Amino acid sequence: MDSSAVLSALAALGQESRLGVFRALVQAGPAGLAAGEIAEQLALPAPTLSFHLAQLKGARLASCRREGRSLIYAADYATMNAVVAFLLENCCAGDKSCAAPPCAPVARKARAKAARSRSQGGRREASARARRRR
Repeated sequence: MDSSAVLSALAALGQESRLGVFRALVQAGPAGLAAGEIAEQLALPAPTLSFHLAQLKGARLASCRREGRSLIYAADYATMNAVVAFLLENCCAGDKSCAAPPCAPVARKARAKAARSRSQGGRREASARARRRR
């Protein structure tokens, strides 16, 4: 990735609302989020959100697809990983072993299953604590 593309991506992320939108897209995974969901999550008016999404798309940090009447936005993980790789290119005097691994998004079903198992583990732990208190 060349420095002008990195500068464009960093400039797009250099605004608080846009950074929040991008983080929401990253958290959503490759399935992405409908524009209405993003607006609701971040309490952004539709015109403002539209502007921020256009900036992220222009910097190639987000992509958009149509599903029926909805516009679904998703983070562009390849660009995100390229920006991080550019920033860490000479990290630790060029020692490749200290570089961060690229982000590999997990499908929603796998994330949901992992979240359920974590929450069930938390319930089990809480019930064990309650038994100990008795």
